[in-house]
Amino acid sequence: MHHFLAMTLAGEIPRRPTGEAGALRWIWHEQGILELQPRQPTRRALVISCAIHGNETAPVEIVDALLQQLLDGKLALSWRLLVIIGNPQALARNQRYLQRDLNRLFSGRWQQLPASDETVRAAQLERAISHFYHDDDEERWHLDLHTAIRGSHHLRFGVLPARHTPWDELFLRWLGDAGLEALVFHQAPGGTYTHYTSEQFAAQACTLELGKALPFGENDLRQFARTALALAALLAGDAAPEATAAPTRYRVVQQLTRHSESFVLYVPQDALNFTAYPKGTLLAEDRGERYVVQGEQAWILFPNPAVAVGLRAGLVLERLD
Repeated sequence: MHHFLAMTLAGEIPRRPTGEAGALRWIWHEQGILELQPRQPTRRALVISCAIHGNETAPVEIVDALLQQLLDGKLALSWRLLVIIGNPQALARNQRYLQRDLNRLFSGRWQQLPASDETVRAAQLERAISHFYHDDDEERWHLDLHTAIRGSHHLRFGVLPARHTPWDELFLRWLGDAGLEALVFHQAPGGTYTHYTSEQFAAQACTLELGKALPFGENDLRQFARTALALAALLAGDAAPEATAAPTRYRVVQQLTRHSESFVLYVPQDALNFTAYPKGTLLAEDRGERYVVQGEQAWILFPNPAVAVGLRAGLVLERLD
Protein backbone atom coordinates (compact mmCIF):
# COMPACT_ATOMS: atom_id res chain seq x y z
CA MET A 1 0.00 0.00 0.00
CA HIS A 2 3.02 2.22 -0.47
CA HIS A 3 1.39 3.82 -3.51
CA PHE A 4 -1.81 4.92 -1.79
CA LEU A 5 -1.70 8.51 -3.08
CA ALA A 6 -0.77 7.56 -6.66
CA MET A 7 -3.46 4.87 -6.78
CA THR A 8 -6.02 7.26 -5.35
CA LEU A 9 -5.27 9.93 -7.94
CA ALA A 10 -5.33 7.36 -10.75
CA GLY A 11 -8.62 5.84 -9.59
CA GLU A 12 -6.99 2.42 -9.18
CA ILE A 13 -7.88 -0.19 -6.56
CA PRO A 14 -5.52 -2.72 -4.96
CA ARG A 15 -5.63 -6.38 -5.97
CA ARG A 16 -6.72 -7.22 -2.45
CA PRO A 17 -8.42 -4.90 0.03
CA THR A 18 -6.34 -5.82 3.10
CA GLY A 19 -2.73 -6.55 3.88
CA GLU A 20 0.10 -6.17 6.35
CA ALA A 21 3.12 -3.89 6.43
CA GLY A 22 5.48 -4.49 9.31
CA ALA A 23 3.60 -4.06 12.56
CA LEU A 24 0.48 -2.74 10.82
CA ARG A 25 -2.59 -4.14 9.17
CA TRP A 26 -4.10 -1.98 6.44
CA ILE A 27 -7.62 -1.97 4.99
CA TRP A 28 -8.53 -0.21 1.74
CA HIS A 29 -12.16 0.86 2.19
CA GLU A 30 -12.64 2.79 -1.05
CA GLN A 31 -10.86 5.36 -3.16
CA GLY A 32 -8.81 7.64 -0.92
CA ILE A 33 -9.88 5.95 2.33
CA LEU A 34 -7.30 3.75 4.07
CA GLU A 35 -7.41 2.34 7.60
CA LEU A 36 -4.31 1.33 9.55
CA GLN A 37 -4.49 -0.87 12.64
CA PRO A 38 -1.64 -1.49 15.08
CA ARG A 39 -1.08 -5.05 16.29
CA GLN A 40 -1.65 -4.05 19.90
CA PRO A 41 -5.27 -3.30 20.89
CA THR A 42 -5.96 0.39 21.48
CA ARG A 43 -8.84 2.54 22.70
CA ARG A 44 -7.81 5.51 20.56
CA ALA A 45 -9.23 6.30 17.11
CA LEU A 46 -7.73 9.07 14.95
CA VAL A 47 -8.94 10.40 11.60
CA ILE A 48 -6.53 12.47 9.51
CA SER A 49 -8.18 13.91 6.42
CA CYS A 50 -6.84 16.17 3.69
CA ALA A 51 -7.81 17.40 0.20
CA ILE A 52 -11.42 18.02 1.12
CA HIS A 53 -10.62 20.89 -1.23
CA GLY A 54 -8.71 19.59 -4.22
CA ASN A 55 -6.36 22.56 -4.66
CA GLU A 56 -4.91 22.32 -1.15
CA THR A 57 -1.86 20.15 -1.65
CA ALA A 58 0.58 20.85 1.20
CA PRO A 59 -1.46 18.73 3.67
CA VAL A 60 -1.55 15.89 1.13
CA GLU A 61 2.25 15.90 0.92
CA ILE A 62 2.52 15.93 4.72
CA VAL A 63 0.06 13.07 5.18
CA ASP A 64 1.61 10.99 2.39
CA ALA A 65 5.07 11.32 3.98
CA LEU A 66 3.72 10.22 7.37
CA LEU A 67 1.90 7.31 5.78
CA GLN A 68 5.08 6.12 4.07
CA GLN A 69 6.94 6.23 7.41
CA LEU A 70 4.21 4.12 9.01
CA LEU A 71 4.19 1.55 6.20
CA ASP A 72 7.99 1.37 6.13
CA GLY A 73 8.08 0.66 9.88
CA LYS A 74 10.00 3.88 10.58
CA LEU A 75 7.15 5.30 12.65
CA ALA A 76 5.17 3.45 15.30
CA LEU A 77 1.39 3.64 15.50
CA SER A 78 -0.52 3.84 18.79
CA TRP A 79 -3.98 4.66 17.35
CA ARG A 80 -6.41 3.05 15.00
CA LEU A 81 -5.92 5.44 12.10
CA LEU A 82 -8.17 6.40 9.20
CA VAL A 83 -6.43 8.34 6.43
CA ILE A 84 -8.76 10.18 4.05
CA ILE A 85 -8.03 11.99 0.79
CA GLY A 86 -11.30 13.86 0.60
CA ASN A 87 -11.88 14.83 -3.03
CA PRO A 88 -9.54 12.79 -5.27
CA GLN A 89 -11.11 13.88 -8.56
CA ALA A 90 -10.72 17.57 -7.73
CA LEU A 91 -7.21 16.94 -6.39
CA ALA A 92 -6.17 15.31 -9.67
CA ARG A 93 -7.32 18.46 -11.50
CA ASN A 94 -5.94 20.93 -8.92
CA GLN A 95 -9.45 22.36 -8.49
CA ARG A 96 -11.07 23.37 -5.22
CA TYR A 97 -14.12 21.30 -6.16
CA LEU A 98 -15.90 20.04 -9.28
CA GLN A 99 -19.55 21.04 -8.78
CA ARG A 100 -19.99 21.98 -5.12
CA ASP A 101 -17.82 22.84 -2.14
CA LEU A 102 -17.48 19.48 -0.38
CA ASN A 103 -16.79 21.10 2.99
CA ARG A 104 -20.28 22.62 3.05
CA LEU A 105 -22.18 19.35 2.45
CA PHE A 106 -22.02 17.42 5.72
CA SER A 107 -24.49 17.03 8.60
CA GLY A 108 -27.65 16.63 6.50
CA ARG A 109 -26.80 19.08 3.72
CA TRP A 110 -25.82 16.81 0.81
CA GLN A 111 -29.20 15.07 1.00
CA GLN A 112 -30.97 18.32 0.11
CA LEU A 113 -29.11 18.85 -3.19
CA PRO A 114 -29.15 17.28 -6.68
CA ALA A 115 -26.67 14.44 -7.05
CA SER A 116 -23.13 15.47 -8.01
CA ASP A 117 -19.58 14.19 -7.55
CA GLU A 118 -19.37 16.02 -4.23
CA THR A 119 -22.74 14.89 -2.81
CA VAL A 120 -21.77 11.28 -3.56
CA ARG A 121 -18.39 11.80 -1.92
CA ALA A 122 -19.91 13.47 1.15
CA ALA A 123 -22.10 10.40 1.65
CA GLN A 124 -19.04 8.13 1.31
CA LEU A 125 -17.03 10.16 3.83
CA GLU A 126 -19.85 10.19 6.37
CA ARG A 127 -20.24 6.44 5.96
CA ALA A 128 -16.50 5.92 6.44
CA ILE A 129 -16.57 7.82 9.74
CA SER A 130 -19.62 5.96 11.05
CA HIS A 131 -17.92 2.61 10.34
CA PHE A 132 -14.62 3.73 11.86
CA TYR A 133 -15.89 5.23 15.12
CA HIS A 134 -17.59 2.04 16.25
CA ASP A 135 -16.69 1.94 19.95
CA ASP A 136 -18.33 4.50 22.22
CA ASP A 137 -15.65 4.08 24.89
CA GLU A 138 -12.70 5.06 22.69
CA GLU A 139 -10.87 8.37 22.53
CA ARG A 140 -11.72 10.06 19.23
CA TRP A 141 -9.78 12.74 17.38
CA HIS A 142 -10.26 14.19 13.90
CA LEU A 143 -7.65 16.44 12.30
CA ASP A 144 -8.77 17.85 8.94
CA LEU A 145 -5.79 19.43 7.17
CA HIS A 146 -6.41 22.36 4.81
CA THR A 147 -4.73 25.41 3.33
CA ALA A 148 -6.34 28.83 2.97
CA ILE A 149 -7.09 30.71 -0.25
CA ARG A 150 -5.47 33.90 1.07
CA GLY A 151 -2.33 34.61 2.99
CA SER A 152 -2.69 35.13 6.72
CA HIS A 153 -1.29 37.08 9.65
CA HIS A 154 -1.28 33.64 11.34
CA LEU A 155 0.49 31.24 8.95
CA ARG A 156 -0.88 28.18 10.74
CA PHE A 157 -4.21 28.26 12.57
CA GLY A 158 -7.08 26.01 13.60
CA VAL A 159 -10.83 26.34 13.22
CA LEU A 160 -12.96 24.41 15.70
CA PRO A 161 -16.67 23.61 15.21
CA ALA A 162 -19.44 24.64 17.55
CA ARG A 163 -19.64 22.17 20.41
CA HIS A 164 -22.09 21.57 23.26
CA THR A 165 -19.52 20.03 25.60
CA PRO A 166 -16.20 21.59 26.69
CA TRP A 167 -13.10 21.02 24.64
CA ASP A 168 -10.42 18.75 26.03
CA GLU A 169 -7.66 21.14 27.09
CA LEU A 170 -5.06 18.48 26.23
CA PHE A 171 -6.38 18.54 22.66
CA LEU A 172 -6.21 22.32 22.50
CA ARG A 173 -2.72 22.25 23.98
CA TRP A 174 -1.63 19.74 21.35
CA LEU A 175 -2.85 22.10 18.62
CA GLY A 176 -0.54 24.76 20.01
CA ASP A 177 2.32 22.28 20.24
CA ALA A 178 1.66 21.48 16.56
CA GLY A 179 2.58 25.04 15.68
CA LEU A 180 -0.85 26.61 15.34
CA GLU A 181 -0.62 30.32 16.09
CA ALA A 182 -4.36 30.90 16.51
CA LEU A 183 -7.54 28.97 17.28
CA VAL A 184 -10.95 30.09 16.00
CA PHE A 185 -14.07 28.79 17.75
CA HIS A 186 -17.35 28.56 15.84
CA GLN A 187 -20.55 29.34 17.75
CA ALA A 188 -23.11 27.93 15.29
CA PRO A 189 -23.56 24.62 13.41
CA GLY A 190 -21.98 24.26 9.98
CA GLY A 191 -21.61 21.90 7.08
CA THR A 192 -17.92 21.09 7.56
CA TYR A 193 -16.44 17.65 7.99
CA THR A 194 -15.13 18.49 11.45
CA HIS A 195 -18.54 19.73 12.58
CA TYR A 196 -20.00 16.40 11.46
CA THR A 197 -17.50 14.29 13.41
CA SER A 198 -17.74 16.50 16.49
CA GLU A 199 -21.53 16.66 16.51
CA GLN A 200 -22.28 13.06 15.58
CA PHE A 201 -19.42 11.23 17.30
CA ALA A 202 -18.17 13.67 19.98
CA ALA A 203 -14.72 13.67 18.37
CA GLN A 204 -12.17 16.27 19.33
CA ALA A 205 -12.11 17.82 15.86
CA CYS A 206 -10.23 20.70 14.26
CA THR A 207 -9.64 22.08 10.79
CA LEU A 208 -5.93 22.88 10.57
CA GLU A 209 -5.17 25.66 8.09
CA LEU A 210 -1.57 25.33 6.94
CA GLY A 211 -0.41 28.19 4.76
CA LYS A 212 -1.79 29.13 1.36
CA ALA A 213 -3.17 26.87 -1.38
CA LEU A 214 -0.51 26.03 -3.97
CA PRO A 215 -0.07 23.28 -6.61
CA PHE A 216 1.97 20.13 -5.95
CA GLY A 217 5.68 20.87 -5.95
CA GLU A 218 5.35 24.52 -4.96
CA ASN A 219 4.83 24.05 -1.22
CA ASP A 220 7.54 25.00 1.26
CA LEU A 221 6.99 22.21 3.76
CA ARG A 222 9.63 23.69 6.06
CA GLN A 223 6.89 26.10 7.16
CA PHE A 224 4.97 23.14 8.55
CA ALA A 225 7.84 21.08 9.95
CA ARG A 226 6.61 21.57 13.51
CA THR A 227 3.13 20.37 12.53
CA ALA A 228 4.53 17.28 10.79
CA LEU A 229 6.73 16.55 13.82
CA ALA A 230 3.76 16.86 16.18
CA LEU A 231 1.66 14.56 13.98
CA ALA A 232 4.41 11.94 13.96
CA ALA A 233 4.71 12.13 17.74
CA LEU A 234 0.93 11.87 18.09
CA LEU A 235 0.77 8.75 15.91
CA ALA A 236 3.53 7.11 17.91
CA GLY A 237 1.99 8.03 21.25
CA ASP A 238 4.81 10.40 22.15
CA ALA A 239 4.64 13.98 23.40
CA ALA A 240 5.36 16.75 20.94
CA PRO A 241 7.77 19.53 21.95
CA GLU A 242 5.81 22.13 23.90
CA ALA A 243 4.95 25.42 22.26
CA THR A 244 6.69 28.49 23.63
CA ALA A 245 3.41 30.45 23.52
CA ALA A 246 -0.24 29.45 23.53
CA PRO A 247 -2.27 30.16 20.36
CA THR A 248 -4.28 33.37 20.23
CA ARG A 249 -7.96 32.50 20.61
CA TYR A 250 -10.82 34.01 18.61
CA ARG A 251 -14.51 33.26 18.28
CA VAL A 252 -16.87 33.84 15.38
CA VAL A 253 -19.37 36.63 16.07
CA GLN A 254 -20.86 37.06 12.60
CA GLN A 255 -20.98 35.30 9.25
CA LEU A 256 -20.98 37.20 5.97
CA THR A 257 -23.35 35.33 3.65
CA ARG A 258 -23.79 35.97 -0.04
CA HIS A 259 -27.58 35.95 -0.40
CA SER A 260 -27.74 37.24 -3.99
CA GLU A 261 -25.75 38.28 -7.04
CA SER A 262 -25.84 41.82 -5.65
CA PHE A 263 -23.49 40.90 -2.81
CA VAL A 264 -20.51 43.27 -2.44
CA LEU A 265 -17.51 42.58 -0.22
CA TYR A 266 -15.48 45.65 0.73
CA VAL A 267 -12.49 43.70 2.03
CA PRO A 268 -9.59 44.26 -0.41
CA GLN A 269 -8.48 41.30 -2.52
CA ASP A 270 -5.00 41.45 -1.01
CA ALA A 271 -6.21 41.62 2.61
CA LEU A 272 -4.78 38.83 4.74
CA ASN A 273 -6.80 36.57 6.98
CA PHE A 274 -7.00 38.02 10.51
CA THR A 275 -6.83 41.61 9.23
CA ALA A 276 -8.34 43.85 11.93
CA TYR A 277 -11.04 46.50 11.31
CA PRO A 278 -12.33 49.17 13.73
CA LYS A 279 -15.88 49.67 14.94
CA GLY A 280 -18.25 50.97 12.27
CA THR A 281 -16.36 49.58 9.27
CA LEU A 282 -18.68 48.45 6.47
CA LEU A 283 -17.46 44.99 5.47
CA ALA A 284 -20.15 43.95 2.99
CA GLU A 285 -23.69 44.57 1.85
CA ASP A 286 -26.31 42.64 -0.04
CA ARG A 287 -29.71 43.96 -1.20
CA GLY A 288 -29.83 46.57 1.54
CA GLU A 289 -28.40 44.37 4.29
CA ARG A 290 -25.21 45.90 5.68
CA TYR A 291 -22.50 44.02 7.55
CA VAL A 292 -20.84 46.51 9.90
CA VAL A 293 -18.26 45.90 12.63
CA GLN A 294 -20.19 46.17 15.91
CA GLY A 295 -17.49 45.80 18.53
CA GLU A 296 -14.49 48.04 19.15
CA GLN A 297 -12.47 45.88 16.77
CA ALA A 298 -13.07 42.79 14.62
CA TRP A 299 -10.94 40.46 12.56
CA ILE A 300 -11.89 39.05 9.15
CA LEU A 301 -11.38 35.41 8.19
CA PHE A 302 -11.89 33.64 4.84
CA PRO A 303 -13.20 36.68 2.91
CA ASN A 304 -14.28 35.40 -0.50
CA PRO A 305 -16.84 37.29 -2.64
CA ALA A 306 -16.77 34.60 -5.35
CA VAL A 307 -18.66 31.93 -3.40
CA ALA A 308 -21.96 30.61 -4.72
CA VAL A 309 -25.16 32.31 -3.61
CA GLY A 310 -26.19 31.04 -0.19
CA LEU A 311 -22.67 30.27 1.00
CA ARG A 312 -20.36 31.93 3.48
CA ALA A 313 -18.34 34.83 2.10
CA GLY A 314 -16.38 35.51 5.28
CA LEU A 315 -16.32 35.28 9.06
CA VAL A 316 -16.09 38.15 11.54
CA LEU A 317 -14.13 37.37 14.70
CA GLU A 318 -13.51 38.80 18.13
CA ARG A 319 -10.41 38.00 20.12
CA LEU A 320 -10.69 36.16 23.43
CA ASP A 321 -8.33 37.62 26.02
